[in-house]
Amino acid sequence: MTMSVPARNFCASLLFVGLSWTSAVSAACPTGAYGPGDGDFVVLTSPDTLAPPAQRYMFRDGRRGSTTDQDALARCEGESVKVAGKDGRAASWPRIAMRETATTFASHGKQLAGNLIEPASAAADAPLVVMVHGSERWSSTHSPYAYALAAQGLRVFAYDKRGTGVSEGEYTQNFELLADDAAAALEHARTMAAGRFGRAGYYGGSQGGWVAPLAATHSHADFVAVGFGLVVSPIDEDREQMLSEANAAGLSDEARADIERLSQATAELVTSNFTEGFEALERLRGEFANKPWARTIRGEYSGEMLRTSDAELRRVGRAIFDNVELIWNYDAVAVLNRLQVPLLWVLAEDDREAPIDTSRRVLSAQVAAGKPIDVYLFPDTDHGMFEYAVQPDGSRKSTRITDGYLKLLADWMKGDVRARYGRGVRLDGAAQH
Repeated sequence: MTMSVPARNFCASLLFVGLSWTSAVSAACPTGAYGPGDGDFVVLTSPDTLAPPAQRYMFRDGRRGSTTDQDALARCEGESVKVAGKDGRAASWPRIAMRETATTFASHGKQLAGNLIEPASAAADAPLVVMVHGSERWSSTHSPYAYALAAQGLRVFAYDKRGTGVSEGEYTQNFELLADDAAAALEHARTMAAGRFGRAGYYGGSQGGWVAPLAATHSHADFVAVGFGLVVSPIDEDREQMLSEANAAGLSDEARADIERLSQATAELVTSNFTEGFEALERLRGEFANKPWARTIRGEYSGEMLRTSDAELRRVGRAIFDNVELIWNYDAVAVLNRLQVPLLWVLAEDDREAPIDTSRRVLSAQVAAGKPIDVYLFPDTDHGMFEYAVQPDGSRKSTRITDGYLKLLADWMKGDVRARYGRGVRLDGAAQH
């Protein structure tokens, strides 16, 4: 795990001078993508986390921020966006013409809300991509990533995960149910865009890496693209996160072995729906009581379980840790074994939330077996494909989405991968298609 940040992570932002804020902040621009007409673009969205008129911006090369930041590189100017240039001069980028069609579709008796985004410049055979959620709980019908793909000529269908936004149902992390929802979304999007697209498939980030490939086995998909996802179970994710923390802290082999035992104990709890495993975990609490690492180890859930008393865990453990129908021992490898369509998998080299070592080995084995898989690795990136700066306390502060990631996604879906993508590296042995 790289704990220092190369100076190049900061270079892109240093090449630009922020816009002057001597004038009053203007009203927010319409959500969407804006560009100069040469393929570049910036996406503006209005998330609930920002007070109006502030908006979130994201450039094709991954630079991002708020339009009200003192050093903002983009701000609203009527129906266009004023963008800072490398020489400090500002250019006005008009809105990229897109047609958006709000809709609803049914899945397992619930109505889910969707939005079909079609750029006016899209070719008749442009790919159609369904955006598959991560674990977020907010509306996704106006996702910045959806507009980023649409700005590159794709037709995009974004929808609110069940229990989020205006979709019906209860929030869940049941991958089987979510895959059925994604398959229903693809079928509905195909009907809406009939005659106006070529191949159709899925893009999923993070948890979408579990859901999107599974959805493709339930539907007529032509491709799947995954960013910063995992080919391991949630139990393995938790264990590998803890081992990654142990490596970063320089813990001993004995501590690593203890962490493996902790993972086994908490796995028994979650896979039994909190009916078995309390005694084993209580014994480890006593054994680890004086070990410094036990006070700081996190993982996805094991660290918190270790530091929760036995009485409390018995009383409310399931309500706290097992309340979203997660399939703890989900067999992601078996799903890839069934998947027959081309797959793009993009790995973040320094991913702390989803450590990549096992996933990389599994993907390499799939490629060796002849599967049509392309694997890319972006260096010095954490979960979400974010470059980062290491803080004095060892924590990381996200700086930007790594350059090349957004363009790679679009080019691969269009079957037109031909250039380098930032500092991304296509791993040897990846399949051609």
